[in-house]
Amino acid sequence: MTIPRADIPPRRRLLQGNDAVVEGALAAGCRFFAGYPITPATEISEVMASKLPGVGGTFIQMEDEIASLGAVIGASLAGVKAMTATSGPGFSLMQENLGFACIAEVPCVIVNVMRGGPSTGLPTHVSQGDVMQARWGTHGDHPIIVLAAATTRECFELTVRAFYLAEKYRTPVILLTDEVVAHTREIMTLPPSEAVEVVNRVRPTVPPEWYIPYEDNARGVPPMGIFGDGYRYHVTGLMHDVRGFPTERHDEVEPLVRRLFRKIQQHFADIMWVREDLMADAEIMVVAYGSVARSAHRAVHEARERGVKAGLMQLITLWPFPRQLLEPRLRQVRAVLVPELNLGQISREVKRVNQGVTRVNTLNRIDGDLITPDEIVEQLVKM
Repeated sequence: MTIPRADIPPRRRLLQGNDAVVEGALAAGCRFFAGYPITPATEISEVMASKLPGVGGTFIQMEDEIASLGAVIGASLAGVKAMTATSGPGFSLMQENLGFACIAEVPCVIVNVMRGGPSTGLPTHVSQGDVMQARWGTHGDHPIIVLAAATTRECFELTVRAFYLAEKYRTPVILLTDEVVAHTREIMTLPPSEAVEVVNRVRPTVPPEWYIPYEDNARGVPPMGIFGDGYRYHVTGLMHDVRGFPTERHDEVEPLVRRLFRKIQQHFADIMWVREDLMADAEIMVVAYGSVARSAHRAVHEARERGVKAGLMQLITLWPFPRQLLEPRLRQVRAVLVPELNLGQISREVKRVNQGVTRVNTLNRIDGDLITPDEIVEQLVKM
C-alpha cells in the first residue's frame, strides 16, 4: 500500500516550532497521531487534527498519554507511520509503553516539548530537565535515539529525521524541543515533497507462513511484517524468541538484548549528528543543545569580537551520546563551557568523556528563563 504524501509547496512560511514539527511529520509520511493536550505542546495536536484528514490520515485525542502511545504503537504495527507529542508530565506517563515499543521494535516518534518540572512545575516556562529521562525513563537495558531541535527549521528537519531513523532501525525515536523553540516564530522555506528524504520500514520478502518476525541479520534490524498484509505474529513486552513468543532461555534472551543494542551501535555514523560553528581554530568550546544553542551561537560570535577564540558544538543527537565526535574537539581546546537549563545533565556526559583532558565549566539555570548570550559571553571572557 502506498501512503499518500503531504503536498508541501516550496514557499516561505512564518511558523512556530510546533507548526514546523507538524509540517515535518506530514512530509515524512506520518498518517496517524494520537495525543492528549498539554502545555506547551498542544499546538502540535491542534494542527495535526486540522491537517491529517486532508492527507488521508487519522487524528484521535486519547483519554491520557498512556493510551496515546499505546494507540501509536498499534497504528505502527498496522503499517502506518505514527507519532505523539507531549510535555514532561505526559512523557512520564508514556514510559511503560515506550519500553514496550523498544522491546517489540515498533517504529514511532515521540515529541517532548520540555517545560519546567518536576511534577506540574512551570508549565509555561522553558527547561531542559528531561534529557536524562529521555535516555533512562523507561526501565531495563535498552538503546534509544534522542534528537534535540534548536530552531524552527530544525523542528521540521529533525521531525523528518526522527521518522527516518525510527523506520530504518525499527525503534522509537524521541525528539526534544522546549517551550522557547516550540513558540518561536521564524520564516522558513518548506521544501517540495520530492526534496524530503523519506524512508519506509523494510518489509519481508517471504510469504507470511515463512516469516520469522525477529530473525537476526547483518543490520540487526529484522524486516517488519504488517498485520493488515497477513503477517500475523506474536507481539509482547516479555523477552521473546525469534518468532515473538515469550522465553526465559538464556540463549534467546541475551542475543535479543544484544541485538537491540547492536542495531544502534553499528550505525552510529548514520545516527550521530552535531553542528559546529567557528571550531576550526577554537581554544574554548561551548557545547549546547536546544534553545540554549541559539544563545550560544550568538555568544561565540560576540566573544570572537572581544578577542576570545570561542567555537560552538551544537548537539543534535543527544543519545546515543556523540562521544566519537566530541573527543577530538576536547583534545583541541583548553576549556569547555556547557550551558544548559538544568543542573548539569549533559555536562555530566561531557565530563565523563573528557576524563581530565581539558577543563569543563558549567552554566546552569533552572528558574524558567532562558540563558542569554550575554551570560555565556561573560563566562567565556572569564575562562
